[in-house]
Amino acid sequence: MTSTLSTTLPHKVTRLLIANRGEIARRVIRTARHMGIQTVAVYSDADCDALHVKEADTAVALGGTLSADSYLHIDKLLQAARDTGADAVHPGYGFLSENAEFAQAVIDSGLTWVGPPPAAIRALGSKSAAKALALKHSVPCLPGYFGTDQSDATFTAQAQQLGLPLMVKAVAGGGGRGMRLVTDMAQLLPALNSARSEALAGFGNGDLLMERALLRPRHIEVQIMADMHGHCIHLGERDCSVQRRHQKIIEESPSPAVDAALRAQLGKAAIALAQSAGYVGAGTVEFLLDEAQANKPFYLMEMNTRLQVEHPVTEMLTGLDLVEWQLRIARGEPLPLTQADLRLQGHAIEVRLCAEDEHFTPQTGTVQAFSAPEGLRFDHALHVGAVVTPHYDSMLGKLIAHAPTRHDAIAKLCAGLNQTTVLGLPTNRAFLEACLQHPTFAAGEALIPFLAEQADTVRERLEATSDARTVALLAVLYAQQTPAAAMPSPFTRPVHMGLGDELLSLSLQELGQGQVRVQIQDATHEAHIHRSGDLLHITLNERRWQARAVACSGAVKRWHVQLQGPECFELWLTDQNHSAPSTGASAQATQSLRAPFNGKLIALHVQEGQSVQQGEAVLVIESMKLEHILCAPRDAVVHSLSASVGQQVGPGQVLVQWKDAA
Repeated sequence: MTSTLSTTLPHKVTRLLIANRGEIARRVIRTARHMGIQTVAVYSDADCDALHVKEADTAVALGGTLSADSYLHIDKLLQAARDTGADAVHPGYGFLSENAEFAQAVIDSGLTWVGPPPAAIRALGSKSAAKALALKHSVPCLPGYFGTDQSDATFTAQAQQLGLPLMVKAVAGGGGRGMRLVTDMAQLLPALNSARSEALAGFGNGDLLMERALLRPRHIEVQIMADMHGHCIHLGERDCSVQRRHQKIIEESPSPAVDAALRAQLGKAAIALAQSAGYVGAGTVEFLLDEAQANKPFYLMEMNTRLQVEHPVTEMLTGLDLVEWQLRIARGEPLPLTQADLRLQGHAIEVRLCAEDEHFTPQTGTVQAFSAPEGLRFDHALHVGAVVTPHYDSMLGKLIAHAPTRHDAIAKLCAGLNQTTVLGLPTNRAFLEACLQHPTFAAGEALIPFLAEQADTVRERLEATSDARTVALLAVLYAQQTPAAAMPSPFTRPVHMGLGDELLSLSLQELGQGQVRVQIQDATHEAHIHRSGDLLHITLNERRWQARAVACSGAVKRWHVQLQGPECFELWLTDQNHSAPSTGASAQATQSLRAPFNGKLIALHVQEGQSVQQGEAVLVIESMKLEHILCAPRDAVVHSLSASVGQQVGPGQVLVQWKDAA
């Protein structure tokens, strides 16, 4: 099948409206400027100070803070294009990028759509439709149920016929939302209900499919590009197996598991699927690779009918600008290369820097200190003062390293992560570095269950040493002012700070000339501290550290500290100098259930007076496009409820008060 877009006339792309936000909007602006194309940014009320707004030639306020009132509002986007004289629309990824109705509305408005034809989006954007099309063209798929009957009874009957394990998936959308693994038939109905709810909230479509689950596969995807003249090539594969919550956090190319012959097979299948739908533009075909079998069979997962978050991996490997290719293809130009012309050089790895803690819980806050590493590509929208809200995805940016070998690329990326500073809210920066250094990943053996199996061992690398904790306390104490150069003090003072549920205590005496004496239990240490800008240089036990510390407001005042030195750590400390023992973090956790982040309370499963058991689901908070279940921390009785369904809640806010079971 050939493209349904007309190729008789060139398409105009001289002023481009970017229907997106954040780092991808900045990414598109960068290439458009290089091509001499003017850009139009759009923004919600929450993004009025965002970098993409400042960097575009023109910016239009959409109003509202919710996606539905801004980046998902088709009429507002089209009006913005008309008001600014834009002649083309680039959707980025997420939001409306795979919405056929939006693509058609753009085309019907006389604008150039930088993306695949609406018919191709419909054919491939639905996982069910894509699998049906794939089976017609000999693209391998896992056995499953892809039908229109969405009743629980039908899913139950199909599940019994297919056998376990099974994966329930949202038909629309992506990003890991609406996916649930079922390993026991008792899990099926709850999985269907929660997947429908998450899919409906995320994509406006609660339809599901079900397929046999591979428990230990790799996630391999193939980048394709197709023009309006019937030509389509693939640009190699990316290995995206390191995931949490079915969302990728590390992507690399080439895959450690793919050789030239397998790459050719994957590429052939990806091109066959794309061409069967008359595809045009950039797209990615995702597969599961079963390494457990000698012949390494692969099976279609889905096709993403848009530019991927991880497209920089392919750009670094090929030396190509995929956004430029998108724009040139949209103007009607043919592909500049054939498959035989393509060259893949070296190895590239990308990590996704996200606003989340080491347990993958999304976080919000204000960036109070920021610095980017040298020698790495860093696609982001960060700046001091940037506010990370619960309204959008948790990803803050992507760091990409390219080197001649995989080993060198890992080392380069680890060094870059160490040089990156984002203080003011929790991020997964340190966790990503620990993942890269884990023996399983370093050996190229990480499969999709890697983090499910190894997350705790990864977290062990994040636990600060005794010296690091002492340095962190000193960084907080002298964040505003270093020790006096003169006027030594004959007195010691006690210092108490909380690190999670742990209380850190020491006695401190200033000796002058930037020297301090620290006593911890029966041990005495001397440290030297001096400042360079916002960076503290601390020498303790003849080991040198660099430290940054910022104070963060909230329900509880906390300090965010980043250390670089013999080891690199990130710590969150709370001032406990004036806290009674009963108000410590551990005591609070047992007496109440608090919101761990900003979000919307969408379900409450308990009522006052109800007995609960440890681990029992209590409530559900929706934040950053995902639903998060909070469970009872111990056996208890609900004493009182402090929030109601539909209410926005903030970090540290008490939601449920407990009392002991009789």
